[in-house]
Amino acid sequence: MKDVADSRFPKASRGVLYVVGTPIGNLEDITLRALKTLEDVDLIAAEDTRNTRRLLTRHGINRPLTSLHEHNEDRRAGELISKLDKGAAIALVSDAGTPTLSDPGYRLVKDATAAGIKVVPIPGPSAAVAALSVSGLPTDAFLFLGFPPRKRAKRLKSLQHVAKENRTLIFYESPKRVADLLADLQEIMGERRAVLCREMTKTYEEFIRGTLNDIAGEVQNRRELKGECTLLVEGLLRGEEISPEELRGIVTQELAREDMGVSALSRQLAEQYNIPKKRVYTEILKVKEAAS
Repeated sequence: MKDVADSRFPKASRGVLYVVGTPIGNLEDITLRALKTLEDVDLIAAEDTRNTRRLLTRHGINRPLTSLHEHNEDRRAGELISKLDKGAAIALVSDAGTPTLSDPGYRLVKDATAAGIKVVPIPGPSAAVAALSVSGLPTDAFLFLGFPPRKRAKRLKSLQHVAKENRTLIFYESPKRVADLLADLQEIMGERRAVLCREMTKTYEEFIRGTLNDIAGEVQNRRELKGECTLLVEGLLRGEEISPEELRGIVTQELAREDMGVSALSRQLAEQYNIPKKRVYTEILKVKEAAS
């Protein structure tokens, strides 16, 4: 095994940290530049060395590995900065996608830039961007929110902060918790278009499209949901963009769920969807009359 002081890159007084994007599923989804970088660096800092070793073996690369994950990053970052300071070339990779985006590596990159060490991006896959590109939801502006809090009270609070965002919202979530997230989104944001992306680039890749209610129903009907999930949710539509049919559906759903007066419900929905209270009030009366 080659010593980290013996770099294949041209020797400089200080090293370089390469932030390398790796496949999110299909091992063929890696750039030629990423492969060359991984082959030439002195050391690869990986979230899980076993996963990264499988990727390297697939592409015939044999380089030294060290672990860098959420439980050891504070300690390991200092060790890696010391190696970089002595001239080592180090690649940072995560288990899937681009490091530091809901993955370890932020502390290392932060410390490296603070120490004046050159940090170079080697672009590659990102689950958030891959999902957005095929979502059919607006792509001109989006808000990446990563994994929401596990505790419901904190999760609800975080969702309330972005409930009035006009940008497309992007979440990562475990398949075990995605049903809870969908329920909380409906409670806070009402009915919106959404896409649940599962197992992207893999054999059982799937995109479940529809309203939050549609997707929640599909998830509930599954005995088991596997694979990391990326959930995209439509941003809050401007009042004039909400069609009469959409407003009627929202009102019908809220009347079935909420036990409150017409005026209070009108005020709540008007604030939530940024539309005139009078328009909501009129629609509520129409729905109630049709039901009676």
